[in-house]
Amino acid sequence: MIDGDTIEIAGERIQLNGVDAPEDWQVCLDESGADYRCGKESSLALDAFLSASRPIRCEFAGRDRYGRYIGTCFRADGKDVNRWLVESGYAINRENHDRGLYAAAQEMARSLRAGMWRGQPRAEGSQRVAEE
Repeated sequence: MIDGDTIEIAGERIQLNGVDAPEDWQVCLDESGADYRCGKESSLALDAFLSASRPIRCEFAGRDRYGRYIGTCFRADGKDVNRWLVESGYAINRENHDRGLYAAAQEMARSLRAGMWRGQPRAEGSQRVAEE
């Protein structure tokens, strides 16, 4: 695991397709309006989720501008890693021409106030993760 939306398998970095997690250094607002390191929380949650059922298998859709594979990954038990990240509120749906692969999963996380959605919207112009 590299960060909240990038993993490494056999020396190859894989950007998880259709999701965008905060960077490790980014902060969000919690329920009380205080900052917390949601990027670090996303990374740790992904690591724990992957560790629960190995090996990880990925289906690739190409490479990104950094040369990383872009893929949808699955744990050994068949659970979709990308979808889980968004459903759990640890990443947001990366929109494309059709509202993104995980728009419904994001709406579910938002309605349940899961992960990043548990807090208050960020102040404009801050270094906090934006609500999208």
